Amino acid sequence: MGTRVLSRLGPWCSRVFAVECDPNSDPVYFSLSKKPQTAHCSERQAFENIFGGAKSYSLHVCTDERFKRAMLYEELKSKFIPTLPRGCRVLDVFSFIPDVKNSLFRGFLVKGAADFPETASILDELVRRSGVSVCTYVQEEDSQQWWQHMRSKAEDGTEVTVDKYCVVPAEAPQHHPSTLNLIGNDVFYNVWDAYKVMEQCKEKMTEAYELLELVGQNLAQNKGGRFPIIAIEGLDGTGKTTLTRSLTAALNASLLRSPPECLSPWRPRFDSEPALLRRAFYALGNYITASQIATASQHAPVIVDRYWHSTAAYGIATAVSGRVENLPSPGSEVYRWPGDLLRPDLVLLLTVNPEERMRRLDLRGEEKTREEAELEANQLFRTKVEQAYKRAEDPACVVVDASPPPDQVLQQVLLLIKDKCHL
Repeated sequence: MGTRVLSRLGPWCSRVFAVECDPNSDPVYFSLSKKPQTAHCSERQAFENIFGGAKSYSLHVCTDERFKRAMLYEELKSKFIPTLPRGCRVLDVFSFIPDVKNSLFRGFLVKGAADFPETASILDELVRRSGVSVCTYVQEEDSQQWWQHMRSKAEDGTEVTVDKYCVVPAEAPQHHPSTLNLIGNDVFYNVWDAYKVMEQCKEKMTEAYELLELVGQNLAQNKGGRFPIIAIEGLDGTGKTTLTRSLTAALNASLLRSPPECLSPWRPRFDSEPALLRRAFYALGNYITASQIATASQHAPVIVDRYWHSTAAYGIATAVSGRVENLPSPGSEVYRWPGDLLRPDLVLLLTVNPEERMRRLDLRGEEKTREEAELEANQLFRTKVEQAYKRAEDPACVVVDASPPPDQVLQQVLLLIKDKCHL
């Protein structure tokens, strides 16, 4: 099954696998071999830690169609994984071809499933599912080797092993594997790439069809006017709303937001969808905002409450698992501004210390999106978002300390605008 599915991206045995046991440490990497190979004691211990003393299973979404891949992964995560017995331990697992973009297949390693008879029916259903690879990991008798068995079903319904490989150590790649699929999946660099994603679900989602209609109406104008465009970025609770309102009044400017107000009724629906659809939604929102900016900047300065930097920073931080060091390095192409999106003249990134930010959020008491809730609960995620903001390029963010009283922050920002935009 697996070798046929992966015709474009190479055979299953050519892939490298990574299992994340702890977000604060490096994954355990391994590859496959037809012949047993001697592993060092530390490597055997690493395999023992991830596979355990009994049979383990891995579930991989293995299709190069990005829309189908996103849907299947979300189905595994939301439908199948929650049905597993509580005694199972589930780890994130990746399979990929080193340095080949868009070759990453996400999945799950399930430990302890063999101890629960009820998992058999769950795994049997997945074996029959197109686009999902189910493998078992076993340590054969009188052997220190672990073997991966790829499972399938024969025409008479009996289970068969399509292929059997020895698990052998593999070198860690230069970059974390979760960075391979960022472009065109988690961050979009042209409107049509995001548009095509939304087209694939317009028959099932009325909101997608209506969004495409709206995008089509807002692509005619994408050139700025003679007045400057200033984007205000930052985590929730850093004072963006207060500053954007003050700046709008002080400069007699127009105030716009991304995603624009016209998309507000659809946000809850898209926030509950798989990451690919969610990212495409926010990317298209930037292009609608750009059209509004182009019109407004003909007559006055424009203040934008969030723009492309937010979309990219949250997309990158969510997709790249593990430590901050796993993010793409500064200067990576993933931080570049899209060539077809209207650029601001100045981007300001507001920052405050974590304690002050939490205090401000508590005072607001507003309902939070999934990512906003994770931002508050997960310091690692918060740090990754901030780092992604700071690595964005052309235009880069100018960092502003927003801890002082609002009137002092306003005066500081007005001086920056006068210097950078000559207002």
